[in-house]
Amino acid sequence: MWNSVVRMDIDHRAPDGQIRARMNVRAIGALRVCSARCTAVTLRRTEQLVRKDEEPSLFLSLQMTGTSMGAQNGRECVVGPGEFAVFRSNALYTLLFDEGVDQHFLRLPLSALALPERLIQNATTVTFGAGDPLARLAYTYFSQLARSDELYHNNRADAVLAPSVELLRAVLVSRYGDAASAREPMEATLGLRITHYIREHLAEPDLSAARIAAAHGISVRHLYTVLSRAGISLGDWIRVRRLEACKRELAGAAGRTRTIAAIGRSWGFVNAAHFSKAFKDAYGMSPRAWRDQRDE
Repeated sequence: MWNSVVRMDIDHRAPDGQIRARMNVRAIGALRVCSARCTAVTLRRTEQLVRKDEEPSLFLSLQMTGTSMGAQNGRECVVGPGEFAVFRSNALYTLLFDEGVDQHFLRLPLSALALPERLIQNATTVTFGAGDPLARLAYTYFSQLARSDELYHNNRADAVLAPSVELLRAVLVSRYGDAASAREPMEATLGLRITHYIREHLAEPDLSAARIAAAHGISVRHLYTVLSRAGISLGDWIRVRRLEACKRELAGAAGRTRTIAAIGRSWGFVNAAHFSKAFKDAYGMSPRAWRDQRDE
């Protein structure tokens, strides 16, 4: 299973001698994804394996829990939860998982990224995530992508490949490229960054087009243009996501201990009557009827 993403030499080091591993490997076009949990192990990309590499790739290691260490190009990095590092498959590297593996691994061909050799060299064996908003977005995006079972059975899954490539390019170029080279991937990922920002601030009643535009250094007009290209109507998109959040909360334990108006307010619906009408228009029943139905 390990070798289905990148061929490695494997040294299992389970303390009790009992090797436990669970892996899931999937693909979206040229993007290969592996979600893995395993007892302590060391993975080595050896010279022999590098020589056999027919398609040089960039290999992402996203840390879910615990810590790991990677070494490549004479550098080392330690990666913690919420962080990731990248390694190139056409050079030697070692990954140490002394605490066991709880990772998502992704592989993209270097040719798809179309980045300069020096930039790739500088970006490997570096910890991404802490203090870098774009890297945090990439971590969230790729983690959700790895967990999304439905996406891999969707006939439109290939549409995910292009924004995935552009997001990774934006992360690498924004840190190691110049302003000119960063402009294209940053613009290409603007829609993704905008929708991520909206999700992060969905519960705030003052979330507005002006605020969203200011957070991304663009005009309100350009904001609407970017969203329009993605087929998104800002007001409708926010309302639908807020209603989905309210629907989930009403169906859970919290929905039985809080008032319906309070739940609506907590997701940006400051007017109870407006919330009730919007909910009924969307789901064909009132918030109270939905909650009562879930209690039956």
